[in-house]
Amino acid sequence: MTSALSDPTLERHFKGHRDTVTSVDFSCNMKQIATGSLDTCVMIWNMKPQMRAYRFDGHKDAVTSVQFSPSGHLVASASRDKTVRLWVPTMKADSSAFRAHTATVRSVNFSGDGQTLVTASDDKTVKVWTVHRQKFLFSLSQHINWVRCAKFSPDDRLIVSSSDDKTIKLWDKNSRECIHSFHDHTGYSNQVDFHPSGTCIAAACTDHSVKVWDIRSHKMLQHYQVHNGVVNSLSFHPAGNFLITASSDSTLKILDLVEGKLLYTLHGHQGPVTGVAFSRSGEHFSSVGADEQVMVWKSNFDVFESENGARIAPSSQGRPGGSSRARSALNTAPSVLQSQSPEPAEHLARPEHQTAAHTHNNSRSRATHSHASRKPSSGSSSTSRTQTRGLQQPPHGEGTQSPPPDAGVSPGLASTLEHIIGQLDILTQTVSILEQRLTLTEDKLKECLETQVEIGLHLQRREHEA
Repeated sequence: MTSALSDPTLERHFKGHRDTVTSVDFSCNMKQIATGSLDTCVMIWNMKPQMRAYRFDGHKDAVTSVQFSPSGHLVASASRDKTVRLWVPTMKADSSAFRAHTATVRSVNFSGDGQTLVTASDDKTVKVWTVHRQKFLFSLSQHINWVRCAKFSPDDRLIVSSSDDKTIKLWDKNSRECIHSFHDHTGYSNQVDFHPSGTCIAAACTDHSVKVWDIRSHKMLQHYQVHNGVVNSLSFHPAGNFLITASSDSTLKILDLVEGKLLYTLHGHQGPVTGVAFSRSGEHFSSVGADEQVMVWKSNFDVFESENGARIAPSSQGRPGGSSRARSALNTAPSVLQSQSPEPAEHLARPEHQTAAHTHNNSRSRATHSHASRKPSSGSSSTSRTQTRGLQQPPHGEGTQSPPPDAGVSPGLASTLEHIIGQLDILTQTVSILEQRLTLTEDKLKECLETQVEIGLHLQRREHEA
């Protein structure tokens, strides 16, 4: 594998929380980061050095989950105080709170269109709400233990939820039926998330593993045993080729999903790493932990060439939930999530060497790079074996082609076929342009609707003050 991949580097770190930081998320424009903590606060960190952070007080118990809305105009937070709050991430701490569950709310997640929220709770239910009026829509209640996480699929048609009952359930949002349950007998999942393509899910498991399941065949595609502690959080790169995981073993791991291998082990946090998230473009990611620190890393995935020569690069136009642009990019990218062979391919973790990461105030932070070009030495006792299924890549240059002249096709037929292929290419380009315009229209509509929500919050605040 040829690669111009540089080591991830620690660019900044923030300190301000007074207890374990539980959750982290980037705004769509990368100008802000939201975090929640056991100290009951939500904090908004500004990426510009000269701008101070905002501390939002309102929850009466630990904050368990935070997320920016797709447009970045709102931040939702979930808490042990059984409520969900919607914040306007500016200097004025305007918020609207509603009692969402009868027990701790573990997670909150916006739909791709920004109009609904899904929440998960220790009361064993998953609930869906409108954002505009925080109106309850419906409940999903087949879990028999605490529900740790619930998230929408990129197209908003499905919901995935993970529970202490050792199941991960897939729900049809429209019919509100459970369409499949994945059973894991070795532990439960702290967090689950959809691949940007929407074809599979990844689970951060308490048995120290990371599992990737195909939601169509319901089969396990990949199983990574790379951590020495509970896996608390994970995040897909927007391009779909990488997955980052956070563990109680105090490390972050970056996995190459196409090759089915461990790429990096990142050190920096003191104690458990409790949350991790890629930015919307994939150029950065952030990690949080029990050491009360918020770290911002540069991915450095700008150029990465696979064995067949395909270039893998982050999309600068990616957005949460997977826009039509992101989905169309994935359809043509080499990261098609399919089993490479009937049986899992056995991979050896690549030998690691430690390199100093560029840090600003933390000399201990470092990245460990696993080189693909070197074979593990026979005497290396630290090399771990990982059972995985690689993600299939089409051969380089594969695509629609006209028949070769010597294929036994008459010149007239060959000319007709070439004309048809040319027309198909034009049609494909036209559809792509229409998709982009539709996405821009969707973004403008969401901005208008979320502005209405913001105005509503201001009016509620004024009425309350009056």
